[in-house]
Amino acid sequence: MSTSAAGPPKPSPRTVTPTVETVLAFVNTRADGSGRRELFGDGESFAAWLTEHQEFGGETVVTDADAAVARELRDALVTVLLAHSGDEESLGAPLEQAERHLRRVGSLYPLATVVTAGGVELASPQAGVPRVFGTVLAAVTTFAQSGDWGRIKACRNPPCHFGFLDRTRNGAGLYCSTGCGSQVSMRKHRRRQRDTAGA
Repeated sequence: MSTSAAGPPKPSPRTVTPTVETVLAFVNTRADGSGRRELFGDGESFAAWLTEHQEFGGETVVTDADAAVARELRDALVTVLLAHSGDEESLGAPLEQAERHLRRVGSLYPLATVVTAGGVELASPQAGVPRVFGTVLAAVTTFAQSGDWGRIKACRNPPCHFGFLDRTRNGAGLYCSTGCGSQVSMRKHRRRQRDTAGA
């Protein structure tokens, strides 16, 4: 991509950039009630996932404790992404706790500024598992600096909570798919029917 005196053109907020892909790859490792399995359940499953994701450094020796740290980081990010979707249960104390955790993680896995003639990027200067967590933080930071951080959301349909990039024109998307949106609408419809019958 060519650059000008004004810098490179800003990607559309509806473009799935490599930084978005990195964030979503990490947060979309949770189990849910519809068949997705937990990918960070233990050191072995976390290591298998890393082998498939070279953007995080590829194959790395990890422990069950590392997998637990990965789950905590991921779940804190999911809470923030649910807040982006306006999920009421994630607001207040849960969001404050998640933000505190993310600040703590940010101090444990600092980033380095890498300057080249072609541009500047944030990267983790560490190796192994710390590099994995630093890579996640670098992707979050890079995308947030674009001003579109609020467009990375988690689906409001419980228990889905799948991370997605909201590519709607006005940034008002709440669900990862029309299927999840339909499920929520159907549940609301049935609740109204029960309330009407009860009245």
